[in-house]
Amino acid sequence: MCGICGFTGEKDHFDLKKMADAIVHRGPDEEGFYSDGRVNLGIRRLCIIDVETGQQPVHNEDKRIWAVFNGEIYNFRELRRELADRGHTFYTDHSDSELIVHLYEEYGRDFMHRINGMFAIALWDKNEDRLLLIRDRMGVKPLFYALAGGKLIFASEIKAILAHPAYCKDMNYEALYHYFTLKNVPAPATAFAGIHSLLPGEVLIFSRGETAKERWWKVRFQEREDWDESDVREKILTLLEDATRLRMRSDVPFGAYLSGGVDSSVVVALMSRYAGGPVKTFSLGYEDELKNKEADLYYARKVSDVYGTEHHEYIMSCQELVDNVGDVITAFDQPFSGTIATFFLSKLIARHVKVALSGDAADELFGSYLSHRVAQPMHHFEALQDKMRSGTLTEAEMAFFKPCDMYFLSDLYRRSGGDEVHWRYQLGVFTDDQKRDLLSRDFLARLNGSGTQALFAAYFQDTTTRDPLNRILEMEWNTQLPDQVLAFIDFLSMAHSVEVRSPFLDYRLVELAATIPGRLKIKDGIVKDILKKTVEPLLPPGITERPKEGFVLPIFDWMVEKMEGFSLDVLSKERLKRHGLFSVEEVRRIVQSYYGGHRSNAVKIWNLMMFQIWWERYFG
Repeated sequence: MCGICGFTGEKDHFDLKKMADAIVHRGPDEEGFYSDGRVNLGIRRLCIIDVETGQQPVHNEDKRIWAVFNGEIYNFRELRRELADRGHTFYTDHSDSELIVHLYEEYGRDFMHRINGMFAIALWDKNEDRLLLIRDRMGVKPLFYALAGGKLIFASEIKAILAHPAYCKDMNYEALYHYFTLKNVPAPATAFAGIHSLLPGEVLIFSRGETAKERWWKVRFQEREDWDESDVREKILTLLEDATRLRMRSDVPFGAYLSGGVDSSVVVALMSRYAGGPVKTFSLGYEDELKNKEADLYYARKVSDVYGTEHHEYIMSCQELVDNVGDVITAFDQPFSGTIATFFLSKLIARHVKVALSGDAADELFGSYLSHRVAQPMHHFEALQDKMRSGTLTEAEMAFFKPCDMYFLSDLYRRSGGDEVHWRYQLGVFTDDQKRDLLSRDFLARLNGSGTQALFAAYFQDTTTRDPLNRILEMEWNTQLPDQVLAFIDFLSMAHSVEVRSPFLDYRLVELAATIPGRLKIKDGIVKDILKKTVEPLLPPGITERPKEGFVLPIFDWMVEKMEGFSLDVLSKERLKRHGLFSVEEVRRIVQSYYGGHRSNAVKIWNLMMFQIWWERYFG
């Protein structure tokens, strides 16, 4: 795991090192540079595989091809044997990074398809005068770029591009407008004008001043209605076992996140099969006695007891959130009001290991979030309205609406007309109408006129399935997963130099899940039903029956009293007037409504606070 950076053009070690220094937290162990007058490549290395000889940048035998690489190639042993059999020679002992230049030699621009891993790669072909920027299939590893001053500038984090003098910092108002609905800035845009995110499974080709992008992989949801449930469960477990085994390949100590939920618990269970000793596990708790959060520690301890793990707990306070929230925003470089618990638990993990496995992406594969729970019931709602009004629904028809509350479902249908684009968009933080009241005239004048609902419509147009649940899963897999979920995992763990690996992100398991009908994923109101049935024999009693809690901080519990002063200060009239981007009166109305008892406004307040803190850090 590393941080990469670079730019095209004349040799410039000063600016290259300045970029690398901006992301030293991603690779505190070593630095490396390559410049030849046409390209400059930089690396900050976190030594995990081939600690002694795996330095970067790497090159092929005749030094025609150079690369810097952030990530892990899990099948590196198999690929190394394959390439050796084809006549390639290696100068490192067993580096996975060196494989990249030889794979490119052997397979050309299609080499990425041979890799099982997570990666962001910058590869320079001197003879062809071609620079390739490549992002892995799921978008686990971030990669940003900008065209400025006649140069292509790239980096693992935006802060490194900001460190290059050719880029002139400015806000991207269109992208920020969407943040207030989504909780994150949607790719390929970023919060900064002219800086772009490479999409998952995308390659950028820069050659002789010309730029082109191609999508080299994308998941396709194509359900197999003939699947036998027992066969699917067997395939899920086989792939999950192998994905876990591969992700335990490391030359340094590793551990696992353990929240006490199904996903992290099964990863720990499978790790225990292959580990040579007790697995190190890590859980997050809170000083406050919050019943829902106390359950996390209770079940995590049960899993630890069953599998004899070396268990560690990090107990944090509300004050720690207040003290660290600025650093959280700095880790993202963009406003972000999604889950941030990873930042705090990674503090503890970094004291013990460099690598930690997690259960991330299981929810996105098998269905768990509110939007997933709504999908099938909303599909049936319109067809059964008359029977609902007359009270003649059968027991079987009533089951269609599980696990949704009927009052919530009726209200959402009323507001959206049942249209999937509209109801999914309604689950956001601020609607377009609300943002017209929230944002200043100057902010709104800088937009091109299209709203966030139109963005959702574009997302759904890109889906390939008709299954109501899988349509939501597919849409979110290509948007919310990389832009929000994988973002907080990567940025907040790497802020503490911790690498996170999730077996559920193995592309083989992802491609299998895309063939499973939604009716097997959420069944009789049970979320992730087929996954829970698959892994239940591996887990202590009670874990598969737990209500979905999620690895989230109790921010909204704290906001009522403990964070009131902090919230009011961040959103004070004086601080808001520094940028004039909001209607101060509307923000005041939202805050007063919340502290007057309208608790649903908590998510809006947190969204506004995280924007304000970001603006003050980067533009104030």
